[in-house]
Order: sequence, then C-alpha cells, then structure tokens
Amino acid sequence: MEILSQYVLKHPNAQNVLDIFANEWSSAMPNTEWHTEPGKARLFDDPRLHWGIQTLGGVTGLKVLELGPLEGGHSYMLQNLGAQQVIAIEANTRSFLKCLCIKEILALDKVQYQLGDFVAFLKECTEQFDFVVASGVLYHMEEPIQLLELLAQHCEKLFLWTHYYDAKIINANANLKHKFQAPQTVEYQGKTYEICQQSYKDALNWAGFCGGSQPTSRWLSRDSLLASLTDLGFQFIQTQFEQPEHPNGPCLALCASKTPL
Repeated sequence: MEILSQYVLKHPNAQNVLDIFANEWSSAMPNTEWHTEPGKARLFDDPRLHWGIQTLGGVTGLKVLELGPLEGGHSYMLQNLGAQQVIAIEANTRSFLKCLCIKEILALDKVQYQLGDFVAFLKECTEQFDFVVASGVLYHMEEPIQLLELLAQHCEKLFLWTHYYDAKIINANANLKHKFQAPQTVEYQGKTYEICQQSYKDALNWAGFCGGSQPTSRWLSRDSLLASLTDLGFQFIQTQFEQPEHPNGPCLALCASKTPL
C-alpha cells in the first residue's frame, strides 16, 4: 500500500467517509443520497427491531445495551425512537470504525461505541440496563447459553434475532450442511440443551466478514433457545419474523421479558 493513496482529494462529504470501507458494507443507508456497497440489509429501518421495541413497550428515556452494532443501523433506530443512552459493544475493529463513521455522519449523540468483547464486558459490568438488543450475535457464540445467562443478570427486557439449528432443514441444504458437525446434548446449570457447532469456512476470507471472533460457533436448537430463556427467568416470550427457509439457516426474532408484556 502506498501511503499517498490513502489521501482524499475530493471536497469533504459523507460519501468520502463511507467509501473508506467500499465493498465491505452489509447495510443500506437510511437515504438514497449515500451509497454503501454492496450493502442491502435494511438495518437502519429494520422491521424486526420496530416490532421488538413496540412489543417490549418502547425505549423512550431508557438505558439500552446493544451487542454487536455492526454498522450502526440499530443504534440509529434506538436514538431516533427515544433511547436516553445506548452503550454499544463491538469486537470487530472494522465494524467498530464503521460505527464511528456512522456516528459522525448521523450525529448519534446518545450512542457510545466501545471496542471489545461484550462477554468480557458483561462479566465485569455492575450496571443494569432497561433494554438489551442482541441482534445477529447469539449464533456467533461458542457459548450461547452463557451469553443468555449474562444478559439475564443485567436486564429485564431483551430483543433478540438469531439463527437456530434444525437438523432436517440444515441437512436438506447443500450450502449449509457441510458447515455443521453432528448436534450434541450439553448440560448447563443442571439443564440439558441441544447445540450444534458450525464453521465459517470461506466467509473468513472476506474483509467485510461480520461473524464471531473464532473460526467456529455453536447454534442452539429452537426448542433449546426458548427453554434456556425460560430457565433463566424470562417468563414472557413472543416470537415473530420466523424464516425456516432463510438461505443462511432458520432464524427468528423474539422478545423476552421477566415481567408481563
């Protein structure tokens, strides 16, 4: 890399900032003035999060913890929908820098981005949060039940979107089957759950990779996901946006609360 190639000689504008990460974006911007290639995901106006916030009673004036903000889309929504404070923890350095770009461009003054591992953060954190957003992170974990347990210790209300393991669906999809080991039954805190290891394979070669920090992760089955939340004290659970035939594996959004919805 020649250092002079890193200089921007155009008039200052937001597109220059977004172009730092050209061809690495996953999200489409909230307006047509700016372009993020090849970003297509509607994360700045995500119907799943709209549903979750409405179902859980809103975020106006609340202190929110966001896990894995990716490119700032959900942070933007949380601020616009009235959150008083958003603490967003991101481990991927390139995603973190993208979030800082979005924070500057969209003036996200209620959002604080922190670079590091959110499991380590939760283990040491003494704070409580009114609301947690954990979208697109659980299926990237090596220890997903541990993460849910940590969240249960720090919040009353949780919005979660995740993929889950379903042997019949996964084994019928040639693009997915080779990524998964045989499912296992594991014990956690005296309860048993079904879990399955997956490998990221060639996805690790893309600069825009936004998965977990290890070459593999473990997916809970749908039943084990719901059971683990109940076992951890989330007695009120609603699901929506379920896509058993999603090309990347079956998935759902859910709202979990320790108090009635």
